Amino acid sequence: MNIFYAFGLGIVMGLSIAAPPGPINAMMAHESIRSSLHGTAVGAGAMTADFIFFWLTYFFKSIIPSSALIFFYFIGGAYMLYLAYGVLKIKGFKATIKGSYVKGLTTAIVNPYQISWWLTFGISMLQQFSVFIAPGFFTGIVIWIFSFPMIINKIGERYVIGVKIFSFIVLLAFGIYILYQGIYALKI
Repeated sequence: MNIFYAFGLGIVMGLSIAAPPGPINAMMAHESIRSSLHGTAVGAGAMTADFIFFWLTYFFKSIIPSSALIFFYFIGGAYMLYLAYGVLKIKGFKATIKGSYVKGLTTAIVNPYQISWWLTFGISMLQQFSVFIAPGFFTGIVIWIFSFPMIINKIGERYVIGVKIFSFIVLLAFGIYILYQGIYALKI
């Protein structure tokens, strides 16, 4: 396998999990208004969750029962609704960088989108490329978690209310959708 090909493909795959709109990017945008470092801290927390999922998927990909995901749907959905409420309620930015990191980690570790990504695309990625994909994959995530907050921080000050409303809508929608997926999974 060509090392440059694996690295480039890994970057694209890393961006495929980091860049789509969702709860992590909504929180990154919200925290980036204060400083790009706070937004990056949220992304670093989510990347830590991806690092954990990477190794769990690598070692346990053949024994993970899909029925175990139902638990994450309910916890993840409830947590997203809590975060949506918090975004509207917040008057100022009080989170420390460590607090932003923990918020990103806890959200990502129960996020059914990330869990589903790892149980589908992640397993496929690891079966095809094994651990050789890791350097490019995490480079793609690092590119996103540094560039996105920087951009939001530069333009976001003018759009504080818009970012807050957008973050609330995305988190609320994902929370409801994730809870719905959990209820639907129970019926199957």
